[in-house]
Amino acid sequence: MSEQTTPRLADDWQRTLLTPVVAALATVSAASSLTGVVDGVRWFGFVLLAVLLITATGIVLRGLRVPQLLVGCAQLVGLLVLVVTLFTDSGILGFLPGPGALAELGSVLGAAAEEIRTGLPPVQAETPILCLVVIAIGLVAILVDALAVAAMAPAATGLVLLCVYAVPASLASDMLPWWTFLCGAASFALLLAVEGNHRYRFTRPHGTRTAGARIKASTTPALIACVSILLGLAAGSQITAIGTEGRLPGTGGGNGGGDGGLGIKPFTSLRGLLEDNGDTELFRVRGLADENHYLRTLTLNSYAANEGWEIRNQTMASGSPANGQLPIGNGVSDRGESRTIAIEPVNWLDYWLPVYGQPRELSGVNDNWRYDVTSGTVFAEREQRTRPYRLETQLAEPTAEELRRSETDGAMVDPVYTEADGIDQRVTDLTRRLTANAPTSFDKVTAIWRYFAPANGFTYDTTTAPRADSDALADFLLNGKRGYCEQYASSMAVMLRAAGIPSRVAIGFTAGYGTGSYRSIGSQDAHAWVEVFFEGHGWVTFDPTPLSDGRGYVPEYLRENQDPQTEESPDSPEESSPAPTSEPPEEAAAAPQDPSQGQDQRAAASPTPWLPWTFAAAGLLAIVTTAAAWWFWRRNPEAGRAGLRGYLPLLAGLAWIVLALLGSALISWWLTVPLVLLGIAAAPWAIRRFIRQRRLVALTARPASEQAAAAAWSELLAECMDRGTPIADGVSVRTAARRLSTRYHLDDAGKESLRQLVTSVERAWYAADRQPGPDLAETLTGVLAALHRAEPLPLSARLLPKSVLSMLRANRTKDAGEYAPTPSS
Repeated sequence: MSEQTTPRLADDWQRTLLTPVVAALATVSAASSLTGVVDGVRWFGFVLLAVLLITATGIVLRGLRVPQLLVGCAQLVGLLVLVVTLFTDSGILGFLPGPGALAELGSVLGAAAEEIRTGLPPVQAETPILCLVVIAIGLVAILVDALAVAAMAPAATGLVLLCVYAVPASLASDMLPWWTFLCGAASFALLLAVEGNHRYRFTRPHGTRTAGARIKASTTPALIACVSILLGLAAGSQITAIGTEGRLPGTGGGNGGGDGGLGIKPFTSLRGLLEDNGDTELFRVRGLADENHYLRTLTLNSYAANEGWEIRNQTMASGSPANGQLPIGNGVSDRGESRTIAIEPVNWLDYWLPVYGQPRELSGVNDNWRYDVTSGTVFAEREQRTRPYRLETQLAEPTAEELRRSETDGAMVDPVYTEADGIDQRVTDLTRRLTANAPTSFDKVTAIWRYFAPANGFTYDTTTAPRADSDALADFLLNGKRGYCEQYASSMAVMLRAAGIPSRVAIGFTAGYGTGSYRSIGSQDAHAWVEVFFEGHGWVTFDPTPLSDGRGYVPEYLRENQDPQTEESPDSPEESSPAPTSEPPEEAAAAPQDPSQGQDQRAAASPTPWLPWTFAAAGLLAIVTTAAAWWFWRRNPEAGRAGLRGYLPLLAGLAWIVLALLGSALISWWLTVPLVLLGIAAAPWAIRRFIRQRRLVALTARPASEQAAAAAWSELLAECMDRGTPIADGVSVRTAARRLSTRYHLDDAGKESLRQLVTSVERAWYAADRQPGPDLAETLTGVLAALHRAEPLPLSARLLPKSVLSMLRANRTKDAGEYAPTPSS
């Protein structure tokens, strides 16, 4: 058969199935970059489900010859239905979008926007974030599918996929995992190679179809892409880092105040740590035994109404070298013995190096770290990790009587610590009422501290009460009275300023929990408290937050000063928690008192541990088998049907089905039910594909045999049965061929292929040598292509092939359509 008349069914298969599948793979690979900003793997199951839905919708509708514009609209509708089903409770019949569902969806997206504004990457994969991720990646999948399949411009998808990487790269504080870039680049190169091979098949000159030319047409760009990937990885690891979090400390480009200001938002980071359901270990501390001292990271000295606390009048150029002896601040006596504490950072990356108490000496750190005696903090000009370090510090606590004899002289500290501008008059009046009968500064501080007790209606919660006043501070103190350490520490420090007492807000960590040889401090131990300056004693800790989970700490000077007869005083530490307690919300009430128990409960509540690993293994198997099937087919479409190579597409399809089931299980087990039902519905199609593949293997394994002729003729008869034109047993080969040619009005190329097929079959069955022609597989492909051109098989006939249904009904042991022909007449 000449090259001009050779049909190519593989080209149609590649356009309608292979290209959209590879485009979907490129989208999913690009979406993997979100691991830098979204915690866990649960979100990936949602992404996979959305991409699979969009890709399947496109494949089915294009198979039905639906216009491309309508295909895109249908994909958008499918995405909307999926989002309504997964993330709202107001859909019509549970899944159709309506006014209520759209309004609820808007609220969910609003919550996602707030989470992005306040959260710290990686954010927890809660419903708002999941909804936003599904919508964003779903829209990307639709656009990539349209560009790669409808517009036949796969190169243009590179810009879209690059935008997906740009989002996590700009938000993540660390470099994105190298494998996300590798997967994205490899899948994009595969998409270019598939499309390039397809274009070559339709644009090449006639008579130039050779395996070497086909391989060269797609291998060259693929090789260039692979080299580019390797060079990009090498250059990227040496030249730059992906992920800067938009912060350039020391260059004036930050969010702090003044030239060279600190470019961070401390309370934003604190809020993100507390709202994260995970608990990442950050420090291991040795030398504290069972003492519950707070670990200070930084201090905030300036308050702005309705904006909160920040660092002012402090630049990165200030401070003294931190590696060695540290200076002692004004008004601080060198009292008591110093303690040596060993601190081992585990997952700590920041501008700040946490310290305890009043530092005296620091060792084991490099020269990039500086110590500012005014703020009592150790800092650097850029985020960095540090090796374990040793701290000599003074931890002795004064007694209540010593603090009563001490003064809070503002002249001993920087004037910024006594500024009280912009404080609401109602807050000032409240402070005066609380401190009216307090004879000393310490008694005033204690009276303000007592005000935040549960007896006055205050509760600890990581969500604040709805705001009902123009001044946020007054609203919290007088109305809401619900919040977490940010609100409590901020409010108490402002009230102290209103009373003329030097104060600042400290941010750091509570004591963590003991593990035997050291204390472990994690992200859930992040905390904020108040420090008050007393002459001779320096900055003294006061924590107004009514923690109820055992993490708080009440120093001895406050325990001595508690009056059990006072209504506003907190419960005794020996009777309840070490800090002022409250009636916590349900979540807090259920929290364990031992943080280690909390970690065990969180581990128990996490997804089944084997499921993510199984999902990853299934994904790898699906990718490998798909790539192998495509590689063997591209090298030689006909020879690729022999042996195991012929079953690779079926294995790949099975792997993708298993991957979809596992992905749905990562989201919710109930999602596996519709997928199983879809699998059952697709079983006849899969059986038909398996039978056809078995016959094609017989054709290529022994092309010059009687079995090959029987397989070819059986496949043609099964195809006729699927089209509603069954050939009865006993009909001769030539009679059946005439009926087919007349019924489907085959074109000249089809008639020629059918004639050659009849000749080969008759020769194999009735000739003396019983050997068909050597081109039997190509001849059968030509006949099937002619039938497809004359009358494409409807989608219903593909999903429910009559040859398979007939076989199931008859309970045959042979393949459908394998009839015993009679000699030609």
